[in-house]
Amino acid sequence: MEALLLLIALAAIFGVVAYPAMRRRRLRQDAHRGVFQAVDPTAGYGFVPSDQLDVRLPGPDRDLVEALEETQRTQDWQPVARLLAFTGDEYELRWQRVQSLAGAAAMELARAREAGALSADESAGQAGAVSFAKKPVQQDAGWLRDWRSQQPRDHGGAQVYAQFLVFQALADPSSDDRRIILEEARNVAHDAAKLAPSDPTPYITELFIARHLGYREADFESLWSTVRRHAPHHMGAHLAALPYWSAKSAGSREQADAFARTAAGQAPDGTLLPALPLFATYTHLPEVNMVRGLYQSEDIRHAIEAAEYAVDQVEDDHPVRPHVLHLLVWFLVRAERYAEAMEALAAVDGHVGALPWVDEGDPASAYTAYRALAVAGWESSGGARAPHS
Repeated sequence: MEALLLLIALAAIFGVVAYPAMRRRRLRQDAHRGVFQAVDPTAGYGFVPSDQLDVRLPGPDRDLVEALEETQRTQDWQPVARLLAFTGDEYELRWQRVQSLAGAAAMELARAREAGALSADESAGQAGAVSFAKKPVQQDAGWLRDWRSQQPRDHGGAQVYAQFLVFQALADPSSDDRRIILEEARNVAHDAAKLAPSDPTPYITELFIARHLGYREADFESLWSTVRRHAPHHMGAHLAALPYWSAKSAGSREQADAFARTAAGQAPDGTLLPALPLFATYTHLPEVNMVRGLYQSEDIRHAIEAAEYAVDQVEDDHPVRPHVLHLLVWFLVRAERYAEAMEALAAVDGHVGALPWVDEGDPASAYTAYRALAVAGWESSGGARAPHS
């Protein structure tokens, strides 16, 4: 689920596993076949055209987009600071927004560094010239640095800055400074926790840090107990913790499955936790599928149905619900359950900043290809031409 974390990046959440090239290549090949085999999925179904899909977020959050765009345009941190203040103790939404703001700042800084200052040729060409044009505001995430320095006791600024440092550390895994940056991120997360002791958000950020700093199992369990005390049924927290227990980190497939099943089994009605086994399944799919009917197997069928149950149990505007719906689309198409895939698509279409699309280099293209496969499968099985119009 590293892709979920980096999705904002904008996503960039969160969480967030990078999959091997062989698997990505296979999915791309499948996807391209789907594009050529299927009809235009935007025709007659009300789907958003591929070039208009929003890759920044898993689902709509107009307030976030408006505040972030104003902040990035003016480099004034106050619009996003007000947004987080108004978010208050809606902790699932707060986690999503903190990741989004931090990811946006990381992307902004990366673009600024790539663009650099004026080239030598440009500078030489302007030597001696006098310009009366108003210089544009430099967009280099200075708003986040100003927020942190000018309001050091604002726990919202500390939360975003801690997550931003995590993005910075993970952007270059080979960097010698990676561990130093992660340790600084941990320090800032601890500051944020002191400023708002009841808020689980900085502890969730530390879950990512813990995995990449190689926390011992006992230390990770202690951190997880703290998260659970603050927000026992927080879906985002569970998505952040799950990769630690996977075979690609400190655990195994069995440990990840046990973690997911325990959380799902203990979840009260009205949470998304029953969907967690589907994420554990996705994390440990085989590199090469040698099993005919893998996606119709009993284990995957149960995971799909539990996830469908979960999304039906929460409000439509639950901030993490789109993450589950996107992963459901992927599994449902592969399981050839096209009617259900079309229902999930109708609920989530328009935004693609989520697993599994962010595992690909082009989330919009990956999503559009699976959408085309769903439409083709729906129609070939006798589905009506435009069930959502």
